[in-house]
Amino acid sequence: MSAVYVSAGIAHFMMPKAFARAVPPQLPRPVALVYLSGIAEIGLGLGMLFDRTRRPAAYGITALLIAVFPANLYMAVSDPFDEEIPDRLQPIADTGAWLRLPLQLVLIAWAWKYAKPDR
Repeated sequence: MSAVYVSAGIAHFMMPKAFARAVPPQLPRPVALVYLSGIAEIGLGLGMLFDRTRRPAAYGITALLIAVFPANLYMAVSDPFDEEIPDRLQPIADTGAWLRLPLQLVLIAWAWKYAKPDR
């Protein structure tokens, strides 16, 4: 889990404008939000490496996934990447955007598994 979030966070810094297009237009300063979420993903991903910080990091990842859900919904409904995707690949991109919504629930469940106290 750590590698997934650290890698995703690094990607936010490598392609901030691409990620910013997924930010709903109602939210201010999309690039700044991309950087903030990238920092959060890296920090929380690193927190997953250590027993002492694993549970708080898992709670943070859960909260972050819930917070970015509107961006995933915006991508599915609004097609902000339409111009970059060739017409023949558009159905695949649309399907991927819609499949990302239930995947978000799987990722939340995965993080929540680490947030629960040990039994």
